[in-house]
Amino acid sequence: QVQLVESGGGTVQPGGSLRLSCAASRISFSIYDVAWYRQTSGKQRELVAAIISGGGTNYADSVKGRFTISRDNAKNTVYLQMNSLKPVDTAVYYCNVRLRSSSLDYWGQGTQVTVSS
Repeated sequence: QVQLVESGGGTVQPGGSLRLSCAASRISFSIYDVAWYRQTSGKQRELVAAIISGGGTNYADSVKGRFTISRDNAKNTVYLQMNSLKPVDTAVYYCNVRLRSSSLDYWGQGTQVTVSS
């Protein structure tokens, strides 16, 4: 069974940084598109950043210039470097991997990020 294990969440002051990691197992990670989503209570889950198997990336407008998504296929891991964090970035962050043109779509358990002074 595919496993996605997220880590790196926590509490940070406004302006601070965090790096989230998502380690995948039991999949051919390099051929999957990978993304980070976030969700706050009462709201829909929203896309934060994505990186396709070929390496192309896209970001939500709200995080452009502050967040960077990257992947290490040798380690089956995707990262989200988050800088200049704001209170509005507070959410549960989820890792998602999916194989294009298929029904293969997996989610991590989520990791809490809290930005507060």
